[in-house]
Amino acid sequence: MSDIVGELARVAGAFDQPTLTLLYRGHAKVVIAMLRSAFTRDNRTISTARLHAQVDTYLDQLRIAGFTDLPSGTGRDLCMRWMRGQWLVRSVEDDGAEVYTLTSHAQDALNLVTNLTRERASLSEHRIATIVNAVRRFNTEVNPDRGARVDILNSEIARLTRERDRLLEGADLPHVSADYMLEGYGELLQLVAALPSDFARVQEAFTALRTQILASFRAEDRHAGEVIDDYLRHTDSLMTATAEGRAFEGAFTLLRDDELLLQLREDLSALLSHPMAEDILNDVDRRDLRGTVGLIRRGIDAVLAQRNRVTATLREYIQTHNTVRDRELDNTLRQLDGELARWMTSAGPRTTVALPLLPARLDVHHLRERFHNPEDDAGPPPLRDVTTQRPDGLTLADLLAQGGPSLDQLRAAVHDALSSDEPLASLGRLFDALDAPLRRPVEIFGLLHLTTNMDDFVPDEEHTEVYRTLRPDGTRRDFAVPVITPGPRSPDSPVTFAEDPPGRAPRSEPA
Repeated sequence: MSDIVGELARVAGAFDQPTLTLLYRGHAKVVIAMLRSAFTRDNRTISTARLHAQVDTYLDQLRIAGFTDLPSGTGRDLCMRWMRGQWLVRSVEDDGAEVYTLTSHAQDALNLVTNLTRERASLSEHRIATIVNAVRRFNTEVNPDRGARVDILNSEIARLTRERDRLLEGADLPHVSADYMLEGYGELLQLVAALPSDFARVQEAFTALRTQILASFRAEDRHAGEVIDDYLRHTDSLMTATAEGRAFEGAFTLLRDDELLLQLREDLSALLSHPMAEDILNDVDRRDLRGTVGLIRRGIDAVLAQRNRVTATLREYIQTHNTVRDRELDNTLRQLDGELARWMTSAGPRTTVALPLLPARLDVHHLRERFHNPEDDAGPPPLRDVTTQRPDGLTLADLLAQGGPSLDQLRAAVHDALSSDEPLASLGRLFDALDAPLRRPVEIFGLLHLTTNMDDFVPDEEHTEVYRTLRPDGTRRDFAVPVITPGPRSPDSPVTFAEDPPGRAPRSEPA
């Protein structure tokens, strides 16, 4: 009897997988084209806002190009549908940013479309040779007969020895046809293109394991030791029981073997520099083959990061799980059970005890957020006795001589100079004519402060003049100051000064 019923059930289950639902859904061509344009070999994750904007841009460009059979909705709506269809997954990076990533189902669909777009022969010499070599290598590794394994290795050694000797004797290299090279490059590209989806499957398996662990913790129906043992058992089986896990272990072994990694790089470089590669491979194929090692590294880093998240979940649970609190709860329940048994020995059949289901609420108007700190009430430290450092004969005039400019005296001097019949050459000549107490260095700032906003004086930034100052201790010092000369004014116009800001004294430096 034909097994058509069972075969139909298996086919129906395959069509229910997200990979085939993506290929056979409405607008599948548009969706796959947008996913291929957005997610590239070097761009595996895209921020949520950026992908929403990219999808909107793709839709606008297709409408401008004349396409009408397009999915409805905004870029955000389409991304939400793709998430529900298990073609996109949204996660949070370590820095808190939300990103989209293709699931393994979507990557399988994109790889299938990519393989169909490449030209390849259905049957060729390279394909048959690949099958023969794979079967031979597989038989060498798993054959249970020791003698058979030795015979296979001896024949392989003899074949390689003959080929080496033939080349050393100067024989011609075997001719390789263009079809053979095309088929070899095609199969190599297919193997490399399948790596991202394999790594994604391992990541999704760890994600499912993390969800299961969190559910087990929250259910609290299992001990923590059982959950941890279950995690370790799943981790071991994940790496050995699935093809994706074995591929991950193989890639991890490759990266730990420096010689094997160097051999892979050299072989890829030799294949890319082959004379026929220029006519067979395009720029995209070259970039994919050249980035094989980097692709493996990124995939392993992503899988290890996902496994670290699962381990972090276990660590956080173990660190936050309070064993003492569980013991106290068990002791309390046992005490209640003992008291209940003692009470039942003397209580009647209808005796009741009024017990509130919930504790009474506390009516607290205000809770103190800051409590008394004795250090806040400590007094300041005692003042040091510096009477021995007091200078002898210090007077008020000495203190004033060390202070700021004498604005009142300077204002009167400027007023007298402008009101005088004799013309004033410059502000520096006025300073030299002042009395000794008004020729301190700080008095220069006072004069500049008074004349800054006066129309009677005009500064000349290109020339300077010397102000000869005299300090209270008798020392002298000369300062070069821009020349400030009186401007033209009417004899009847009053002399006005800029008012000081209220409550603020002019800034000055000590004399």
